[in-house]
Amino acid sequence: MSATDLDATHPRGPWLTRRIRVGGTSKSELMSRLESTGIRLNEAARVLFADDRFTTSPVRSLLEVVEVAVASLGFSSGATFDQIVGQAAVVGLSLCPLELGAHFRLQYADQPEGSLGQPLSQHRAPPGSITVASAPLAEDDDTPKGFYLRRIEGVLWLRGYHSWPGHAWSPEDKFAFLRLHNAA
Repeated sequence: MSATDLDATHPRGPWLTRRIRVGGTSKSELMSRLESTGIRLNEAARVLFADDRFTTSPVRSLLEVVEVAVASLGFSSGATFDQIVGQAAVVGLSLCPLELGAHFRLQYADQPEGSLGQPLSQHRAPPGSITVASAPLAEDDDTPKGFYLRRIEGVLWLRGYHSWPGHAWSPEDKFAFLRLHNAA
């Protein structure tokens, strides 16, 4: 279970903080848990799971995860992934391990719908999605860059995504980062 806190006093906008348990399971056990709970994966997520560079930690730990909009990091017109990650580091946030996406999806079962009544999105994060900020496994265009969480018509999804370095994320796009303990 994840505990949730809202820090509405953060100077650049609200940060939603959750505590997520990670580790202690193999990739195959993690995949089995996702499937047994009815969580769907797109093909890009399956490609990430099949990649030998995607590893899981055998040690269980509790991580503090912050959900923050791109605009709340100071980018009112959007920014590239590298700009977002750079600013996140300035305010005490860091990249997540790739496996966090699957654990986050399992523990965040009450994610609200984000796309109902919204036009289809293409080449951008869908409304209501949360992109897990993690280092890509590879820089090539064929390997998905990471995971995002989404609820579509009541169904929970763990989806992989493709992106390129110059892609500008929208100000309303939300990312999940790790919060460093001595950070603001």
